[in-house]
Amino acid sequence: MAPIDANDETADENDDDDRRGALPDEGGTATPGRAPAPTGRDEGPAATPGVTGARRPGAPDSPETAESSSKEAASREAAESSSSKEAARSAAPAEPGAPGARMPRWLPRALVLALALYACFQLGNWAFHQLIGLLVNILLAFFLALAIEPAVGRMAARGMRRGLATFIVFFGVLIVGVGFVVLLGSMLAGQIVDMVENFPKYLDSLINWANQHFHTELSRVEVQDSVLRSGWLQKYVQNSAAGVLDVSATLLGGLFKLLTIFLFAFYFAADGPRLRRALCSVLPPAKQTEVLRAWEIAVDKTGGYLYSRGLMALISGVAHFVLFEILGIPYAPALAVWVGLVSQFIPTIGTYLAGALPMLIAFTVDPWYALWVLVFVVVYQQFENYMLQPKLTSKTVDIHPAVAFGSVIAGTALLGAVGALIAIPAVATLQAFLGAYVKRYDVTDDPRVHGHRRYGEAVVARLQKALHHKKEQAEKGQGKQGRG
Repeated sequence: MAPIDANDETADENDDDDRRGALPDEGGTATPGRAPAPTGRDEGPAATPGVTGARRPGAPDSPETAESSSKEAASREAAESSSSKEAARSAAPAEPGAPGARMPRWLPRALVLALALYACFQLGNWAFHQLIGLLVNILLAFFLALAIEPAVGRMAARGMRRGLATFIVFFGVLIVGVGFVVLLGSMLAGQIVDMVENFPKYLDSLINWANQHFHTELSRVEVQDSVLRSGWLQKYVQNSAAGVLDVSATLLGGLFKLLTIFLFAFYFAADGPRLRRALCSVLPPAKQTEVLRAWEIAVDKTGGYLYSRGLMALISGVAHFVLFEILGIPYAPALAVWVGLVSQFIPTIGTYLAGALPMLIAFTVDPWYALWVLVFVVVYQQFENYMLQPKLTSKTVDIHPAVAFGSVIAGTALLGAVGALIAIPAVATLQAFLGAYVKRYDVTDDPRVHGHRRYGEAVVARLQKALHHKKEQAEKGQGKQGRG
């Protein structure tokens, strides 16, 4: 009988220990390295080194051993399936509202990101509304710089520095503006003084006219006392005194805006080449050519717009000067210049502001003259809107009159008076720039293109009817010949 190797017995004992550690415990789960609890059954004699009952290597398994091995394998499979189910249950997301449900990890970050985006949007919206006045002033200054660019460019081409050339142009514009304002201010002050001094005469003539036509017995003293003792006059004086500060603040704010516009326009015009280089340095060569071409178109269209406005101001000034000289209204040249400039360069309400001052001065001469001035202003405005302005604007700015009118309305709705002032040159620039990318074809020679669609159809129908009538007559003639 071969001797039993001690190493083989030790290996068998280790295998038995592994099987015991893999068996499930009372809870049905396997605990590695832990022996199962005794169940009270006779497990049989334990394998002990040196005992003849121990299993030998290579010996056939007994029925009891095979049954034990199958039970161990079944318990091992049950333990593995139980552990896999628990792992799957732990990996699966818990239903919302369940006791063990957890918040997804991405949800807090998403909430923080959404709140940050909302805060940035609100901050940007607030900043835009706070800076919209400055942005409008910069836009107006840019168009003003484009308008004076041709004059500055000619002076710079003759060897003068652009800064000095820009200063000379702005200084000339400032001198003309200040002189015009001083002239009108002195004229207006003198007319107001004359009107106040002659107010009793005007009141007497008005009272006499009312007494004659309405058979009343009014007197100037009674009218003056009733007016001076009225409550509305006292309230008006109090409100006017309280509104002096508001008027002063408005004037100071207007002067500050005007200074801001002129300052930005000066920088844009003086540093025009540097600004173009800085803009083109961040663009590829193909885009640089397009930007420079758009800049040149903007300069041409803005200059053309100012030329058309200046021409209309000249025509308006001459027409009103003739009227003022015929009526004998004082300060006719200054009033004519006032009407021409204000009516053309202050959109929407410029016509009414321009006509108010001549009417006031004409009223000091004769109240009927004020009525004549009002009628002439209204009639001339209609002539300018429907006949003069469309022709001049279409030639200098090269846009359709309907497009010019619609652009002014859109600019007024977006930016108010500033939008109405810059709408036409902006639309003209955009139209000229986009026109280079639109492919045009030859128009077919069709009468309908020229608006003769109905006439052409009538001619064709007449011809078809005549041919059909001739065919019928020919058929009737052939029928008569066949009968004969």
